[in-house]
Amino acid sequence: MQRFVQLAFDLFGAAEPEPPREAPVATPPAPVVSVGTDHALPLAEVFQPGTWHHPRANRLVRLRGCEVGYEFLRGKRRTIGLSVGNEGLSVRAPRWSTLGDVEAVLQEKAGWVLDKLAEARERAERQASSRIRWADGTELPLLGEAARLVLDPAHGFSGRGGAFDAATRTLSIGLPRHASEAQIRDAAQAWLMRHARAVFTQRLDLFAPRVGVQWTKLSLSNADTRWGSASADGRIRLNWRLIHLSMDMIDYVVVHELSHLHHMDHSPRFWDVVASVMPDHAERRRALKDAALPLSEG
Repeated sequence: MQRFVQLAFDLFGAAEPEPPREAPVATPPAPVVSVGTDHALPLAEVFQPGTWHHPRANRLVRLRGCEVGYEFLRGKRRTIGLSVGNEGLSVRAPRWSTLGDVEAVLQEKAGWVLDKLAEARERAERQASSRIRWADGTELPLLGEAARLVLDPAHGFSGRGGAFDAATRTLSIGLPRHASEAQIRDAAQAWLMRHARAVFTQRLDLFAPRVGVQWTKLSLSNADTRWGSASADGRIRLNWRLIHLSMDMIDYVVVHELSHLHHMDHSPRFWDVVASVMPDHAERRRALKDAALPLSEG
C-alpha cells in the first residue's frame, strides 16, 4: 500500500526556525505562572507593547522583561518544540519533561522567540492596513498589482460571475449597485478562486517538467498559516490567496511544492532541486515572507 506523506509550507516561514531540541534542566527555573486554559484576549490586547499572549495561552513566562503567554501542550514527542505563528507562541513537550525543562528552553531561546513575536506583530499591522473593504470602486491586489473592482449589474458574464480587463486593470462583477458588502466579497472571491486555479494549473504545467516530476491533482486551500502542501502521490494543494501576490512569489511556491515530489523534507537535497530550477529562490522566499495578504471585512 502506498505510504501517504504530506509536507506543509508554512505561510509565515515556519520551516526557518531553529529545530526543536532536547532541553537542559534550568537551575533554578524562573517562576512560571499558570493561567486558565480558556484564556483568550482580543487582538488589541494581544499586541500590547511588552506583552505577547496567545489566544489559547495556558502558561505565562517572562522573557527579557517581556510577558509572554503561550499555549502549552504535551504529547507523544521526544523533544521540546517551540513555534511562533500569527497567534503567538506555542510550546509542545514530551509527557515526561518537567516545567523546569520547558522554562530552560524558553530562556535559552528568548531572543529567537521575541524576534519572531515582533515579526508577527508587524505582519498583523501590515495586514490590518491592507484590509479590503468590499464596495464598488475599491482596489485590491491581483498578481501583485492594484486592480479596481466595479459592479456591472447589466452583465451576467456567461455564468462566470465576473471578468477582468488587463488593459484597464478592472475586475467587473455582475452584481447590482445596492449589493451588500458580503455579496460583493463572496462574488469577487469566487472569481479570484477560479482565476487562481487557472493560473496555478498553468504554472504547475510549466514547472513540473523542469523539476522532473508529474503532479496529479490541484486543490485550493484557504489556510491561515500555509502557502501550500505536497503529497507523495503527486497531489498539490495551494492557498488561493496567492493570487493577490506577484507571479514571482507564486512560482516560488509552485516550485517549492513540486520539489517535494522528489524529497518529502527540507534537506539539502531538496533545496538543491529548488535551486536547480530557481537559483534566486532565497530572494523570492524572503519577499514571500514579508508579503502581507489583504484581510477582508465581514
